Amino acid sequence: MKKHILCFGDSNTHGYCADPTDCARGGNRFNENERWTCLLQKLLGDEYLVIEEGLGGRTTVYDDPYHEGLSGLDYIAPCLLTHEPVDLLIIMLGTNDTKARFNASAPCISLGLQRLIEKAKSTPAWSGSKPNILVIAPPHIHEEFNDSYMGDGCIEKSRELARYYENVCKNNGCDFLDAEGVAEFNQKDHMHLSKKGHSDLANTLSKIVPTLV
Repeated sequence: MKKHILCFGDSNTHGYCADPTDCARGGNRFNENERWTCLLQKLLGDEYLVIEEGLGGRTTVYDDPYHEGLSGLDYIAPCLLTHEPVDLLIIMLGTNDTKARFNASAPCISLGLQRLIEKAKSTPAWSGSKPNILVIAPPHIHEEFNDSYMGDGCIEKSRELARYYENVCKNNGCDFLDAEGVAEFNQKDHMHLSKKGHSDLANTLSKIVPTLV
């Protein structure tokens, strides 16, 4: 059986493209030759099965008052069980948690990540003797970002996530990657990966993943 790599994230895992000129199809989603998950599959080869589980707006644990089904905590167990046996779970969440309507500081968001990790670890879907989780702290939302939908404070909170996430990972036996400086955001909305950002993230992970499974 192939090694199952489950990628659990938000719109940056789903492949949202904020700049149609950066996307081959000219639409709002990068295609299978552009998304980091698909590129990672090609780089890892046939011994691996890279599974996309990205949903725009997904949070670690918060219920969005305007859109149902976006709490990662509610879906992580059925997601893991759907794709069992899971050899590695990659979590890349947190950008949406910085929205003002959740009123969550960076330390609180990291507690949400911890709760999500605990739920994942307790789900009997792992191929090995113990859970295997890699957490990716998303790149920082750029200073140029200006969107009332997210609300005030998101830029500052996004900058702080990595250091709190790293501590959560140390305390929970998870591996950690800070994507700041690894995967770039586009220059249009300043909070979604560019085509180059997808490629760079895939290339980085293609070197890390084989050391973890």
